[in-house]
Amino acid sequence: MEVCITSLLRDKGFKVTPQRLAIYNMLSSTRSHPNAEMIFNELQAMYPTMSLATVYKTMEILKEIGLVQVLNAGEDSFRYDAVMTNHPHVRCTECGKVEDVYDVNIDAFVNEVSQGTKYQIMGQQFYFHGICPNCQRKNSN
Repeated sequence: MEVCITSLLRDKGFKVTPQRLAIYNMLSSTRSHPNAEMIFNELQAMYPTMSLATVYKTMEILKEIGLVQVLNAGEDSFRYDAVMTNHPHVRCTECGKVEDVYDVNIDAFVNEVSQGTKYQIMGQQFYFHGICPNCQRKNSN
């Protein structure tokens, strides 16, 4: 995937830096939907001169070139997802974990909204909030 991101960055006029590649590689290899601070903390040991501002700027660039989704799951900071297919997310209100939701037919609902409002729907994001199974077990003890 590194060749693809390298080409995309160059084609869009952005510099290809080791930090940008590392940020994207870290994000594309996780399903934890990290925020910028989590990404920064994960990579700081390998890139001690990298700043949190570099992470934020890189995330904006990756969003602009279509490689990440920015998630607003009802927290103080945005989360990021390198899975670009349209899918909902669920967030645990106890531990803060954010997970992908698959095997749900959202197309019918989006169609219904489009027909009911006469809008041409260009995109949407669904967020569900609840208590994950791990936190349910902890709470029941």
